Amino acid sequence: MVRSALASAAVAALLTPAAAGAITPRWAPPWATVNVCDTAAHPDAIGIRAWMPPLGRRHERRTMRFRVQWRDEGRWRFIGAGGDSGAIDLGPARGRVVETGRLFRFKAPPAGERQLLRGVVTFRWLVRGRVVRTRTVVTTKGHRSSAGSDPKGYSAATCELAGG
Repeated sequence: MVRSALASAAVAALLTPAAAGAITPRWAPPWATVNVCDTAAHPDAIGIRAWMPPLGRRHERRTMRFRVQWRDEGRWRFIGAGGDSGAIDLGPARGRVVETGRLFRFKAPPAGERQLLRGVVTFRWLVRGRVVRTRTVVTTKGHRSSAGSDPKGYSAATCELAGG
């Protein structure tokens, strides 16, 4: 029942790019975090934010793909179309770090049920249209986002939606 509710969920995208050099050193590996989880301002939603450094190559472009997974009988499963941003082109790198995110909205689980979610972000670096590096990470806690957290400064590995 919860699976079908999540699989048929509607998604709302929130894309807020920001330079993040002052928050994470530019040589750090990419990261992803849950920065919104079922709040009054964003009910039945999970926000995923990610940070990506440049490689420093000429003609470099980058993409991020945000996906949501749900916990089902001890296994993480991808939600599908309602929980997949597709590849987001971040434009020319120009030596800059990028921090951006997506907000996914779902139908609430049935009353008395809970659903555990997390994010998975795939980072791709391209040079002249050819992929030169790929990295996929799951959301972890303890990251400082430059924008978009609810509440401010929120960072978690997972998000639990509760049916009411």
